[in-house]
Amino acid sequence: MEQPLLEQKTPDSSMGRVWLETKKLWTTAFPTMLARVGFFGILVVTQAFIGQISELDLAAYALVQTITVRFVNGILLGMSSVTETLCGQAFGAKQYHMLGIYLQRSWVINLVVAVLLLPLFILGAPIFRLLGQQEDISVAAGRISFWFIPILFYSVFSNTNQMFLQGQLKNMIVGWLASFSFVFHVLLSWLFVSHWKWGITGAMAAMNISCWLMMIGQLVYITGGWCPLTWCGFTTSAFSDLAPVIRMSISSGVMLCLELWYNAVLVLLAGYMKNAEIAISAFSICLNINSWIFRISLGFLGAACVRVSNELGRGDAKAAKFSIVVVSCNSLVVGVIFFVICLAFGDEISYLFTNNAEIAKTVSNLSLLLALSVLLNSIQPVLSGVAVGAGMQSIVAYVNIGSYYVIGVPAGVLLGYLTPLKVKGIWIGMMGGVAIQSLVLGFITWRTDWDHQVTKASERLNKWLLKQSGEENRTEQEG
Repeated sequence: MEQPLLEQKTPDSSMGRVWLETKKLWTTAFPTMLARVGFFGILVVTQAFIGQISELDLAAYALVQTITVRFVNGILLGMSSVTETLCGQAFGAKQYHMLGIYLQRSWVINLVVAVLLLPLFILGAPIFRLLGQQEDISVAAGRISFWFIPILFYSVFSNTNQMFLQGQLKNMIVGWLASFSFVFHVLLSWLFVSHWKWGITGAMAAMNISCWLMMIGQLVYITGGWCPLTWCGFTTSAFSDLAPVIRMSISSGVMLCLELWYNAVLVLLAGYMKNAEIAISAFSICLNINSWIFRISLGFLGAACVRVSNELGRGDAKAAKFSIVVVSCNSLVVGVIFFVICLAFGDEISYLFTNNAEIAKTVSNLSLLLALSVLLNSIQPVLSGVAVGAGMQSIVAYVNIGSYYVIGVPAGVLLGYLTPLKVKGIWIGMMGGVAIQSLVLGFITWRTDWDHQVTKASERLNKWLLKQSGEENRTEQEG
């Protein structure tokens, strides 16, 4: 069990402290990276197979994935981050039985939100027409949107399951399940699309089967006896004290939705340019590469959240600050490595997704901006993770609105449509928004009174604590 690692005595030497903190960091970060990369890899593999079917379907899939799915997943992932905050702090405070209650509360809230978001997938074609996309692309996107409805409900459970396990340092199973599902998806996609020639139907069916296989595995692990301290069975307590969790969930949803949907604006703006099919496809390929690497950064985001929340729950402000320094350095080193890789292979990476020479040339021209985006994204997620760990999601939401949508998007529009830079100008302007956000969050992190955050975490946990002896409210589950 991973608990001894959390409670291991801190060494006296600086190098010993760094090594122990790095060990704790990667215990959380690596499985999270595997999970995020695995899930996004399933989406990218699906896109790669669709790209071999037709350019129209590739552009339509790109629209749905980078606009609708990103928007919805941003909301659900953001709302699920409350589970990460509360579970991490409760685990640090040794309130183990509360983790299962927090998980079930998130299921209830996210299920309601998912039902409210269903029309975005059902009315896909009219929505894209309303956004001014070309008619043929809108019709194809509307057809593909229906296939993403199972993914909507997959996200309800998978996101919260991962954060529940992550908060208690038991998420290695999530990484293994994601890796298996990814390999299985590649084989299934080849069978359905390349061998049996089922086209779009085969590609989307393979995606849904692989994702749900991964999520069902998570539920079996959680409820099947592998989390004896933190899962005590289904309980009616999941329906109590929902109001404060909803408020935190809304702040979290806004925070991450604004963040993940920001890059989708690139694709939307590209759709208004001449030769939209080429622009959308090229942008989508760049964003998929960036997003795939960003999943690694999300691993550091999760690790920052868990380490900060665990230490705040334990009441150790100095350890929380030390964790922030270590995770920031680790993430930056990884970001530099991928920055170099993107520069070195910028001319070849597009051929993983398309055989169209014009699209490949456009992607190659954007490779420098792709590399710079990767570097920026190695800093910003860690700062967001620190805020989530401390329960400061609402502050980040305001920062995101200002830096992304007051500064970044207008700057991108001006540079893209009023200068010869065109698509590069859109991206440059929006990268400026990310840079400003990183600077502001860095300043907030530096100025935060972490002793006060320890007090706030303790007050929150004690306010929502339910006694474990309330057996009359619990429905016993065998196993």
